[in-house]
Amino acid sequence: MTTATTRHSERRISPVFVGIVAVTAVTGWATWTGFAEQPGVAVFLFVTAAWIVSLCLHEYAHARTALHSGDISIGAKGYLTLNPLKYTHALLSIVLPVIFVIMGGIGLPGGAVFIERNRIRGRWRHSLISAAGPLTNVLFAVVCTAPFWLGALDGVPNDFRFALAFLALLQVTAALLNFLPVPGLDGYGVIEPWLSYNIRRQVEPFAPFGLLFVFALLWLPAVNGVFFDVIDTILKSLGISDFETYCGQYLYNYVFSGLRDVGPNIGCTP
Repeated sequence: MTTATTRHSERRISPVFVGIVAVTAVTGWATWTGFAEQPGVAVFLFVTAAWIVSLCLHEYAHARTALHSGDISIGAKGYLTLNPLKYTHALLSIVLPVIFVIMGGIGLPGGAVFIERNRIRGRWRHSLISAAGPLTNVLFAVVCTAPFWLGALDGVPNDFRFALAFLALLQVTAALLNFLPVPGLDGYGVIEPWLSYNIRRQVEPFAPFGLLFVFALLWLPAVNGVFFDVIDTILKSLGISDFETYCGQYLYNYVFSGLRDVGPNIGCTP
């Protein structure tokens, strides 16, 4: 009986996650209805809360797949509760990704779950565990873009439409970055089980610096331009224009930005 109770508590959804979902719902409603006095604040809270929800679901997907693949230690670590504070360090998992969203509109891969890989047998299972997280971002992107490519935007307020477009951009960037075959990112985790032992041993020391290397490259104007051209192409194929994502980012950064006179000139008025 004690074991059953413990297992149930390990899988109980965290009140922290429920609270974040509630913030997403309330601020989404405020953005939709125009209830907020300052729509920029509502958009900021809506997108930030929804982004944190997606980070939690990303890590939960890793953990749940690992559990079903043989790592029964996952539950005791709190990964199945969807509590964002359980996914490594709060600064690296939550605060830093949000800062990157504010600074550049990039969906930074967030926290991580520590999986006991020695408990898991089969290369396909290891690959699937790594792929589960970014596939969650892909699914989240499909949900965010569905109203656009289904042509279901009649009557949808502009502020909400722009916020949804910006959230879709974050999910697409997160999925694309995560799938890069760079040590330390999920894309490398997908192919790692299929590499020889010697290659894995040579690459392993670089894993902690993989993400830093990627973002150092993104600071280069040429690389950054190509990266966002790819993102824009993907979003346009899903019915979202660069105007909509720009307006979404403008509204998101409105509280902090010195560009308050720019938005109204191009039709993005908070």
